[in-house]
Amino acid sequence: MEGGEEVATVRGRPAAVVVVRRWEELYRRGGFCDRYLNQVAMHKDSGSSDTSNYLGRIRHRKRSSENVNLSFQVSADANKANGSKLLVNDSNKYKSMLIRTYSSVWMIGGFTFIIYMGHLYIWALIVVIQIFMAKELFNLLRRANEERQLPGFRLLNWHFFFTAVLFTYGRFLSRQLVNTVTSDKLLYQLVSCLIKYQMFICYFLYIAGFVWFILTLKKKMYKYQFSQYAWTHMILLMVFVQSAFTVANIFEGIFWFLLPASLIIINDIAAYFFGFFFGRTPLIKLSPKKTWEGFIGASVTTLISAFMLANIMGQFQWLTCPRKDLSTGWLHCDPGTLFKPEYFSVPRCMHQWFPWKEVAILPVQWHALALGLFASIIAPFGGFFASGFKRAFKLKDFGDSIPGHGGITDRMDCQMVMAVFAYIYHQSFVMPQSLSVEMILEQILRNLTFEEQQFLYEQLGNIFQARQLLQA
Repeated sequence: MEGGEEVATVRGRPAAVVVVRRWEELYRRGGFCDRYLNQVAMHKDSGSSDTSNYLGRIRHRKRSSENVNLSFQVSADANKANGSKLLVNDSNKYKSMLIRTYSSVWMIGGFTFIIYMGHLYIWALIVVIQIFMAKELFNLLRRANEERQLPGFRLLNWHFFFTAVLFTYGRFLSRQLVNTVTSDKLLYQLVSCLIKYQMFICYFLYIAGFVWFILTLKKKMYKYQFSQYAWTHMILLMVFVQSAFTVANIFEGIFWFLLPASLIIINDIAAYFFGFFFGRTPLIKLSPKKTWEGFIGASVTTLISAFMLANIMGQFQWLTCPRKDLSTGWLHCDPGTLFKPEYFSVPRCMHQWFPWKEVAILPVQWHALALGLFASIIAPFGGFFASGFKRAFKLKDFGDSIPGHGGITDRMDCQMVMAVFAYIYHQSFVMPQSLSVEMILEQILRNLTFEEQQFLYEQLGNIFQARQLLQA
């Protein structure tokens, strides 16, 4: 060899050539790796031309193999992209759909049973939902390291939570509570006193929590504690302000709670299935899985369902009668003009398609169309808001308490928006605007003591007797 250097040989062949051939064999068997370069580098100085030839052939084969693998990868990606449109090939989506459907059936079944139980049980369900929602939202900004340095700080969140419960429902359910305890004079006086000073009691509890928070401030933890304080108040604003309207709807008549809630459920289910089978065009970037096909299909389905469900639910006094107390007995009342059918004649030109000459429509069905329009167009933006919120915190779901759906908050985002609209719509367009006997009685029971109410009763009796004498 040149320079008088000796080249290592194996069975009369250059060692470098042998090494390269062995790595080439491993490469063909699928065991090739880049470590062969280090092995070959040890023999670069051998001066063997065969080595460079073999290395060139192997590099060429490696590049060819990489090109083949790349083409296979592109082909696989293309098949995957096509598979997203051809859902028959996507077993994961069908599995997710089955889990989601199974959970939905259980939720709808449990919801129907609670509706059957009555107003008080529905209210209890709302409180339970609020507790789970608050728990999920409290945990979003929770940090384990900081919490360990602040023992008992989490209790402060729940102190504010239950203070909000007392304030909210004490205001909305004072009339029902008073009507429930009228048979017991002592209990009636106690409840009347609590209602009268309810706002002061709640304010005192809030100030106690405020002082508690100030006393727990700890050096180097100020930023975390104040962020938690602000976050707690934001949660209470989101959860209670809107849920309180839900409870108010319940006691105005289950109809005004059940119909809006059902329309949101129907819209959600219809959007899912229309988007699942026909979805092609993305609707909004905040929620990539939402499609225009699902949105439009769900809107049409929701409007039709609103008109039909209002007619069905309007037939039951259990759903249409308002609840004046907190009892659980069956209700009987005059349903009012909204729930009494009006008959419309079918035009003669349509008799060949319709077997009926008259169609009975409840006036409340026209109001239901307004609710359905809001549930299909505006309420979904509550879901979009929640999607943006989760993206801000890099979350897929608020929780995992409902298989296939996420957390309770994931199911209630649109419901809260709908509940506020249903209450405002009912108060603006359904409730009589003038003073009624019920409204006056509510003010009397709410603001007058038992002795003042008794004095008012005696004065009214004297007025009636004087009028009877004048008429005689």
